[in-house]
Amino acid sequence: MNYLYIALALVAAYLLGSIPTALWVGRRFFGLADIREHGSGNAGATNTFRVLGPKAGSVVLLIDALKGFVAAYFLPNILLAQGAIPAEHVLYYRLACGVLAIVGHIYPVFAEFRGGKGVATVLGMMLGVAPTTVGVCLLIFIVMLLLFRYVSLASMTAGVAFALLQLLPQFRPAQPFMVYVGFVLAALLVYTHRANIGRLRAGTESRVPLFGRK
Repeated sequence: MNYLYIALALVAAYLLGSIPTALWVGRRFFGLADIREHGSGNAGATNTFRVLGPKAGSVVLLIDALKGFVAAYFLPNILLAQGAIPAEHVLYYRLACGVLAIVGHIYPVFAEFRGGKGVATVLGMMLGVAPTTVGVCLLIFIVMLLLFRYVSLASMTAGVAFALLQLLPQFRPAQPFMVYVGFVLAALLVYTHRANIGRLRAGTESRVPLFGRK
């Protein structure tokens, strides 16, 4: 194994995750100095939907998901192509690079270590690891968002669904430890949304406007 290439890939994964998409989109296109001073105080897709609307939120969601996907899929593929890692270890490096991208998103070096909650980046990471299961979870996210218009609720539901789906024979991963990874990621999403859970229970969580609905 080439440890220099591996170290560079891991650092690149964290830096990629650290790109503060919501912060930069708010500044460049909406003249908003710092989106973290509005809404829930986070620099992620959920707060972008809330503060800047569905178009900006969708762009941030897509880019933040791409951060996780590129880190988990392309960086390990580059390592494999360079002969830096053996083929049987690719999944481990997908997870390692994906997790570092998530950490970068939550604690971004480019934004004073105050980022988002990691939902979109987790989505992108798992798309690079388990695309079929993630596809079903995306449908669940969309249905929940259309029904209730809470991005936080849709995100947590999709995350928990990912963990539970892996228990079914149709979605059971070839590597059993992936089941544990799924539950850890679901727990992380719930933990990072603990403030949203409080607002949902109190009835004060903001809904995102869809199709002109407020």
